[in-house]
Amino acid sequence: MNSTAAENLRPKATQAFDETIWEDSQALGSQLQVLRERLFPPEAKKELRSFSTAETAKLIGVTESYIRNLATTEEGPIPEKAHTGRRRYTLEQVHALRQHLTKGKTSYVPWRRDSEHLQVIAVTNFKGGSGKTTTATHLAQYLALHGYRVLAVDLDPQASMSALFGYQPEFDVQDNQTLYGAIRYDDERRPLAEIVRKTYFAGLDLVPGNLELHEFEHDTPRVLADGQHTGDGLFFMRVASALYSVADDYDVVVIDCPPQLGFLTMSALCAATAVLITVHPQMLDVASMNQFLAMTSQLLAVVRENGGNLDYDWMRYLVTRHEPNDGPQNQIAAFLRNLFGERVLTPMMVKSTAISDAGLSKQTVYEAPRESMHRQTYDRAIESMDAVNADVEKLILQAWGRMPR
Repeated sequence: MNSTAAENLRPKATQAFDETIWEDSQALGSQLQVLRERLFPPEAKKELRSFSTAETAKLIGVTESYIRNLATTEEGPIPEKAHTGRRRYTLEQVHALRQHLTKGKTSYVPWRRDSEHLQVIAVTNFKGGSGKTTTATHLAQYLALHGYRVLAVDLDPQASMSALFGYQPEFDVQDNQTLYGAIRYDDERRPLAEIVRKTYFAGLDLVPGNLELHEFEHDTPRVLADGQHTGDGLFFMRVASALYSVADDYDVVVIDCPPQLGFLTMSALCAATAVLITVHPQMLDVASMNQFLAMTSQLLAVVRENGGNLDYDWMRYLVTRHEPNDGPQNQIAAFLRNLFGERVLTPMMVKSTAISDAGLSKQTVYEAPRESMHRQTYDRAIESMDAVNADVEKLILQAWGRMPR
């Protein structure tokens, strides 16, 4: 069949494909905005729920009776009383309690000390759907809940992390308001401190993302081709330079990397002090991860030869979306542990309807109240998240020399 005959078989489009998908994008965006305004009216701000006395005691690491006694004697921040008469603490009050209880050598404030370096954790995978954003967001929130000063960086142009924090990228994040604004090559570059946004999560700030981040992928090849060098050297030094300009304000930075191996991801890996690679325990996903590792190795070898810093405190694989009763998944998880040993985190992030249910209202399981879903499902999801994030916290403390390796 010749080309003319083949073209005759194609249906005649009444509208160009690019115009169709543009219209679909605009229609979908407007409806998402309507949905968001229904969930969060324009005059409303997303807020974090308060915490019970038991939750507060667990977060700080003291007994529940001790917290009750403090409230009774009105020492430290005074909690609000719910209509049931039970005391509830905001996260700001939980942090204030940490400060109040810190006396002498007994400290409940885990901030890094002068001799301890900023932890920059890049959460990454080449294949989408591996739970990367869910992992990064819950890790950032867990660390903030436990008293660390955290900066979450949404480096994914799809901006799912930003959405979880209540920002609709196309409406709430304007030009030069992503990390691109702090790493761009032209005169419009601005300090990262001007881009960072406070969130409703006390102790957790955000650098939001949107499609603007793609510009770095387009600009960098041109700059490399022109042989341009700036004060920050080659492209892979720019993210590190931006992050360390605000380092004094934070203990940990959590980066949600794009699901592809481009200049943004490589720059994030060069800025990182640690890497967490999410793995969905399906054979196709593991095969895809193999390609990701091979390409990453080849590209980063070139970066290292040109002066890039790839000395990590730790690197771990995290099994995500795990279904405990799925035999093939368990076999793949065992296969990975046998192959990579301790580089695979012992806890696994379970696949849970609690996570997806919370996501319907742009929440995480740390934000959603326990009574909003089936209790056993909620408790299982929280237990899984806490176990994973507690292991990461141990790795952070080991890197700071606070725990034996």
